[in-house]
Amino acid sequence: MLELALHILDITENSVRAGAKTVWIEISEESRKDLFSFVIRDDGQGMSKAVLEKVMDPFFTSKKVRRVGLGLPMLAEAAERAGGRFAIESQEGLGTRVAVEFQLSHIDRQPLGDISGALTVLIAGNDGVDFVFRYRCGDRNFGFNTKEIRQEIGDVPIQQAEVLKWIRQYIREGLSEIGTSA
Repeated sequence: MLELALHILDITENSVRAGAKTVWIEISEESRKDLFSFVIRDDGQGMSKAVLEKVMDPFFTSKKVRRVGLGLPMLAEAAERAGGRFAIESQEGLGTRVAVEFQLSHIDRQPLGDISGALTVLIAGNDGVDFVFRYRCGDRNFGFNTKEIRQEIGDVPIQQAEVLKWIRQYIREGLSEIGTSA
């Protein structure tokens, strides 16, 4: 994966497959600390200690459609290559938390990429799952919660093309207003 948005998409899809009803995605860009980080946490089924110990093995996956699980190992390697670190915590019945840090200015840090597109794809493909997104750039913040959007639009399905188009544009404008590097 060449963009961090694709890693975020992959991890979040894992959360949905694990039965999450809500997924929180928090991105932070702190130029004063030379730090770019993100945390994804969910309220899914979580992992046993045995599974958690194997999750960084590229030849282990809980998916039935393929026999390798490269997403998390590739993300951990990308973080380390860019002067950062990777951590995963999980508890059965309580969910999972993935935290990743990168040196913001590191030449090998992957670009964030199309985060508005990734979030829109997640919303479009996962009816019944709420996504809470926050992006902090220095002391400026942008965020949204699909539960609030659903309340606002009433009976209109959030997966309707016009709503998704509005959400994608809303994310782009919000990120632009807080001055992200995204």
